[in-house]
Amino acid sequence: MSDHASAHTAVVIDDDPDVRDLLVQVLSSAGFSVIAAENGYEGVEAVFAHDPDITTLDVNMPGIDGYETARRIRERSDTYILLITALTDEADAILGFSVGADDVVTKPFRARELRARVLAAQKRRRTAPTDAPTPEPVAVPGVLSGANGLEVHRGTHAVTVDGAPITLTRTEFELLATLLEAAPEVRSKADLVGALRDGPGGPGRVSDADERAIETHMTNLRRKLGDSAAEPRYIETLRAVGYRALVPGSTAAR
Repeated sequence: MSDHASAHTAVVIDDDPDVRDLLVQVLSSAGFSVIAAENGYEGVEAVFAHDPDITTLDVNMPGIDGYETARRIRERSDTYILLITALTDEADAILGFSVGADDVVTKPFRARELRARVLAAQKRRRTAPTDAPTPEPVAVPGVLSGANGLEVHRGTHAVTVDGAPITLTRTEFELLATLLEAAPEVRSKADLVGALRDGPGGPGRVSDADERAIETHMTNLRRKLGDSAAEPRYIETLRAVGYRALVPGSTAAR
């Protein structure tokens, strides 16, 4: 990755020149230095070279599609991936989340809403040295402790389970940190959507699709933590209510 990457850099990956130009305009207006790529191969190289804060990614592209592009990017980068698709089936969005996308936007999209989502994601970004050692678990501000050896470090975005590092996407990290900060209180799916958008409800209303996206992110988060909805170690699901982080001394409801 480039040692001289801008603190506010975005990569746009889209084979449609009109959409690509629009995205460049939207991101430039939001204060980003934008690198544009017209296919997945070029996009992956651009992400690795420029280490962007935000990457927008079209699904239907020649060569490798957006899903495979996202998978390759996620192998080496924690850039915030905004998947843009003309596909409206819920399974397509779930597939996007499963390969590492943080958010999904359906075409045709509204430029103002897209800009608001990008700015909200940028506001949540915490920059930390990627080669910094994982801090020792100690009781200091910014260190969130869960049950069964889970440690979450706000400042460095480091997550460990029994001392072993766990790699999460930014969205997964924010969900986990939000639940730990709220513990032992419960957070609804709508609350979590609002937290990800940097405010109650964020820009626009909370839709059923938004809440289903939370479910998918939570499934991915649990898988990475080695957790189970049926026998929770870290995150408890309260049906028709929401989610709660388990902390030392708490017991999952049965």
